[in-house]
Amino acid sequence: METNSVAFFNAETAPSLPVKPIVAAWKVKNPQNVGSLMRLVDNLGGEKLILLDDEIPKREASIRKTAGLSFKNVSLYYQSSADFFDQIPDGYAVCAIETAEGASNLFTTKLPDKIVFLLGSETHGLNDQLLERCSHAIYIPMTGKCKSMNISHALAVCLFEWQRQQLFSAE
Repeated sequence: METNSVAFFNAETAPSLPVKPIVAAWKVKNPQNVGSLMRLVDNLGGEKLILLDDEIPKREASIRKTAGLSFKNVSLYYQSSADFFDQIPDGYAVCAIETAEGASNLFTTKLPDKIVFLLGSETHGLNDQLLERCSHAIYIPMTGKCKSMNISHALAVCLFEWQRQQLFSAE
């Protein structure tokens, strides 16, 4: 059997999200990770990915290759951390995806309707100054032996749990 995800999802009648999440990532260095994050933002209908970094990734070809068609659908914005926090739309809560003290279990936490997901660098996560500015911190419980996850995988888990809560939760 041959599958075609575009045809499948065009025929699927899923409700639309009332608001789109905002996604930002701090000091992400791997261009493939940036491309994967762009693709995930596009999966939920987002139009931009905010990179909090002074260094613009130089390997746009790698980002483009990993992002695929999403490279045309999602814009990359570069901001300083200070500018980012000053420009968060009213009513949005910043939620760090981080294994930090005080973080709550993603699957037992009611996520805000208007949410900004903030991810940290691949090697060091988010620093204390950024974590202090977040209204929430969540972690993904891992029951296996490996207790780390690629940032694009972490974003996927969190984005789709947020979408599930927005559209398919029986509250």
